[in-house]
Amino acid sequence: MVIGGARLRAAAGAVLTAALLAACGGGETEPPLESFSAEEIYRRAEFEVESGNPDEAARYFGEVERLYPYSEWAKRALVMQAFAYHRDRDYEAARGAAQRFLDTYPADEDAPYAQYLLALSYYDQIEDVGRDQGLTFQALQSLRDVIERYPDSDYARSAILKFDLAFDHLAAKEMEVGRYYLKRGHYTAAINRFRVVVEDFQTTTQTPEALHRLVESYLSLGLTDEAQTAGAILGHNYRSSEWYQDSFALLTGRGLRPDAAGEGWLRTIYRQTIRGEWL
Repeated sequence: MVIGGARLRAAAGAVLTAALLAACGGGETEPPLESFSAEEIYRRAEFEVESGNPDEAARYFGEVERLYPYSEWAKRALVMQAFAYHRDRDYEAARGAAQRFLDTYPADEDAPYAQYLLALSYYDQIEDVGRDQGLTFQALQSLRDVIERYPDSDYARSAILKFDLAFDHLAAKEMEVGRYYLKRGHYTAAINRFRVVVEDFQTTTQTPEALHRLVESYLSLGLTDEAQTAGAILGHNYRSSEWYQDSFALLTGRGLRPDAAGEGWLRTIYRQTIRGEWL
């Protein structure tokens, strides 16, 4: 949807010869926008995008919609306004423009792009791991909408990659909290966090460490069956990882070995792993 640089410059060149830009360059009062066509204002907005002025671009795209609300240019301007706002990092305004486009033109060919911009406006606001993850959940939902509604679009492929990263981000948050509890000796609270990762975020990069931390936590509580089972799952799925090596050393250092033992929740996951139904 975003027009390439060469086309932007060519289109803007024609506008630059018009009074809209000439008036500015000559120190004259700029004529009212009402005296220009929808296309001329749209091209000026494109020029502002190319010139690195997304805030001005968003303003001009908005003027196209205001002055020519039922035109084809107004429709194009609305989705481009969402793009300009996003480029300007005004994410709330970007979401508003993208949502208005989707509400007004739900079947348009640019609807997948508008939905993708909406998702990006959440995704690009995902904070550091240590902060509130509300936006991450919203990003996941919006990215899922792109994937499910427009599965054959280029945006769906990009959304899948970003979904995986956002999902991993949530798992990292659980790990951070779990490590906090573990460091302070609150082993049950730590186990609860690591269990969330293993059960709900098992496809993320956080899972090997979560299993290792479970080994640590259960050994600290003297629950050797659970520790051995966590080590067995880790060995089955991530034998070459540093986390397995650390867990193996912890277990063997106490005369134990990675092996399914007991009948807890980890034993259930172990059975699923052996049958290939997990990970």
